[in-house]
Amino acid sequence: MNVYDFDKTIYPTDSTAQFYLWCLRRYPAAWLTLPCTGWAFFCLGLKIKPKTRCKQIFYRFLRHVPAAAPETFWREHIGDVRPWYLAQKRPDDLVISASPEFLLRPVSKALGFTLMASPVDQATGVYKGENCHGQEKVRRYRQRYGDTPIEGFWSDSRSDDPMARLAERAWLVKKDKMTPW
Repeated sequence: MNVYDFDKTIYPTDSTAQFYLWCLRRYPAAWLTLPCTGWAFFCLGLKIKPKTRCKQIFYRFLRHVPAAAPETFWREHIGDVRPWYLAQKRPDDLVISASPEFLLRPVSKALGFTLMASPVDQATGVYKGENCHGQEKVRRYRQRYGDTPIEGFWSDSRSDDPMARLAERAWLVKKDKMTPW
């Protein structure tokens, strides 16, 4: 099994931030949450509140976004998935990401990978569990797969070091360049 991070790894940007900006252009009512999203970024940047709490405040914009928005977003953006991933993808690939599960589910189905991501209620923006980041990725992997070996792991971030340590081989991805972990 190969395991991948999603944002800035097999997808060139942060999909949540891109989705947010996309929603602001299409759903004007989402602008009503701008004071909340600004506050969330401020708190996150200064580490005043826990990361999960800041993200939950940020996700309030979802209350003004239709349920079908992620599907529409991915119809427009699936072509941005990095070609190197498409060339090597396998049916047993696992993508494990801190992005919301509801947002990545459509691209997961379209590309045929298994998904583990942050459990966020799409209608309210409220977390239904922990943010899938750092050591939490390992916990979830072990919970579902036990000691199943990871052949290769790819990520853009050193925060994924706990996952990289589980893999036989791991690569740090910067754009289309991969270096051994």
